[in-house]
Amino acid sequence: MLAQTHIKQQLDALRHSNASGFVRLRVAVEIRSFLGWLAAQTLYPRIYWHARGHDKPEYVALGSIRELTRPQDIQQVCEHANQPHDDSPRYYGGLAFDPAQSGWQGFGPCRFVLPRIELVRRGECVSLCLNLWLTDGNLDAELQAAEAALDALHPETPLPALQKQPWLRQDCPGPAQWQTLVERVTAPDFQAHTPKVVLSRESLLSRQLHDEQLCPWSLLAQWAQHAQECFHFGFQFSPEQSFISCSPERLYRREQDHLFTEALAGTIRRSGDEATDAALAAELLTDSKNQLENRLVHADILSRLAPLTTSASLTEPRILKLRLLQHLKCDIEAELKPGVCDWQLLDALHPTPAVGGAPREAALAFIREFEPHDRGWYAGACGMLSRETSEFSVAIRSARVTAQTITLFAGAGIVAGSEPAAEWAELDNKIANVLSLLG
Repeated sequence: MLAQTHIKQQLDALRHSNASGFVRLRVAVEIRSFLGWLAAQTLYPRIYWHARGHDKPEYVALGSIRELTRPQDIQQVCEHANQPHDDSPRYYGGLAFDPAQSGWQGFGPCRFVLPRIELVRRGECVSLCLNLWLTDGNLDAELQAAEAALDALHPETPLPALQKQPWLRQDCPGPAQWQTLVERVTAPDFQAHTPKVVLSRESLLSRQLHDEQLCPWSLLAQWAQHAQECFHFGFQFSPEQSFISCSPERLYRREQDHLFTEALAGTIRRSGDEATDAALAAELLTDSKNQLENRLVHADILSRLAPLTTSASLTEPRILKLRLLQHLKCDIEAELKPGVCDWQLLDALHPTPAVGGAPREAALAFIREFEPHDRGWYAGACGMLSRETSEFSVAIRSARVTAQTITLFAGAGIVAGSEPAAEWAELDNKIANVLSLLG
């Protein structure tokens, strides 16, 4: 590839420079499908990140030169202030739903990667980037490792077709256990101290035909086409498994000291008919159960942000329309106090009451004791960290993919007045989008 030749010339020039710390080399390239390019590569980790919004940059990250595996290590990202803004390091990764637990094997409670290779699309411009971290005495080793990563790159290829086929499905919890859990949470004595718990379900789909492996990037590409209003991202730390998501929910976006977050809670279906959808949206805006669910979320977010901000504003609830669902959404903006870093924001905001409950610790205690599956990175905080800008999505509408299985996740906020059957139906609605792609 001509791009690799040009970037190697920049690499050779580093031998005779005084560069130190983080260095990013870049060259313009032509790549049509970022996911097609990603699927063709052999380096791991393999990561894809595209924030919500058509004007947002698109990223692929390959390989690793540094990793953060403890939440408190995230503070390191704010260091290295001598770097120019364009060349500060970008870390991609996430926190498990419950970082106090061990998490899925290979993912852990916290994992952020500073990649060796990045592919970046901003508008019409696509750049191939090569990252190095130069310290005393490691120049030759870094140059050698960087050149090997360049040599391992493969050209873009079409994504494998996503074949519809029969699947065996197993839900955990099943309907009977779900009913028991909902009844426990809605009991008056429990409601007196814990007014909301978000209960979740995993649906394990097993392939009946074992002719070929499922490509997670093919599934993500198809899913993203049907969820264009969402964050699209995926993490494949090893060949054995991956985690992909098309999530409508932002945890937060930080631009320097300006913060954007939201309360996304309260759900109703869409019918496909415009008049019916408008009537359903009006019902959602006036429904007391859904209003309560959203109010608990935004009140908790504002209280947690108060020690970290100088000011904050909240919009009235509005309707967020997705392909098959409609949600209640309130936008929150705030100015951060000087020195507030991403780890403080993550510690304050994650997990939100939209995926955990309120009060947080009481809801988490119930989930830890009674939920019969390990959420891992489902409902975790996934995103991109840098000194200037960081953005995280709440990893709902997500799937864990292995060679022969797909595990789909969905949750529902249980408050006073929640009915087990209606909440179970909401779970089914939340996985219907991706199920329709699988057959």
